[in-house]
Amino acid sequence: MGNVRELRSAGSVRRREALAETGELVLRAERSAPRAARHWIMRAVAAAGVHGASNQVVELLAGELVANAVLHGPSDGEVRVHVRIYQDEVRVEVTDESAARPRVQHPEPTAPSGRGMALVEALSSAWGVERLDEGGKTVWFTVETLD
Repeated sequence: MGNVRELRSAGSVRRREALAETGELVLRAERSAPRAARHWIMRAVAAAGVHGASNQVVELLAGELVANAVLHGPSDGEVRVHVRIYQDEVRVEVTDESAARPRVQHPEPTAPSGRGMALVEALSSAWGVERLDEGGKTVWFTVETLD
């Protein structure tokens, strides 16, 4: 049986050739992982010619997904980050070993956390979750690069 997919936007499942594929960054689930992922993604996306606001949004949202994977996944687990750059969008996928599905929250303004998925929902073109047969999940988003 294949992976179960939960998609926010059917338009995001278009199959097409990536202009650039950066490979995969594998991180230990620790506090420094979001920063390392942001720097890696920022460099990869810029090297593919994506600059300006699109680059900054991709960096921010990737950091949020990796931070969630570290916070909610097993403390001894791995976090995998994959980036694909298309002609008009960037797709980032973050895979972790937790089956817990991320939730969009709208915390009080004084709450110290809980805004990450709301940012992903607000700033991405599309996002979704793919549950993996072997356990865990991949959370992904796309950002249009029409700067």
